[in-house]
Amino acid sequence: EARTAYRRILSESARKLNAQGSQLGNCIEKARPYYEARRLAKEAQQETQKAALRYERAVSMHNAAREMVFVAEQGVMADKNRLDPTWQEMLNHATCKVNEAEEERLRSEREHQRVTQLCQQAEAKVQALQKSLKRVIVKSKPYFELKAQFNQILEEHKAKVTALERLVSQAKTRYSVALRNLEQISEQIHARRLQRLILRRASPVGA
Repeated sequence: EARTAYRRILSESARKLNAQGSQLGNCIEKARPYYEARRLAKEAQQETQKAALRYERAVSMHNAAREMVFVAEQGVMADKNRLDPTWQEMLNHATCKVNEAEEERLRSEREHQRVTQLCQQAEAKVQALQKSLKRVIVKSKPYFELKAQFNQILEEHKAKVTALERLVSQAKTRYSVALRNLEQISEQIHARRLQRLILRRASPVGA
């Protein structure tokens, strides 16, 4: 039912968009680069947010690793008369962690700078297209608004179909496991009956 509903909405959206496109004419194709640039700018913004979170995590890990080194160094200093190998091992491990965290911090920092630059370029392109295509953007707006509405509805239905497919797959797995269990139980019962029958036949007369 969910698949049928998805196909119906897909077909209906294509029909309505074609009708809208016929009314508005070639302004849609002329305005398309602006809407495509907007989509790419949104994706770039999301990538920038992910990179910022990764950088924050890396900085946090680096600080924690440095704190660990400090604790280990204090332990080694306090125990320098005995040179406890446990503290020495902890210090070596903590130093390795600091180096790894530093590498990750620098990597994530570079990545954040890269995606931020791409995001700025994408935003600048959107602004430039908005100025140069102002008239066709206004004229084609009803078409692209309708398209955005249908895309959202289709995404929701697609997610529903995917969730139901996952549930069906899980139910099939449970069903096959239950069948295997039933087969094993049936085989065990059959084996016990056979064993009892053999024992009865093997028993001496009058037992």
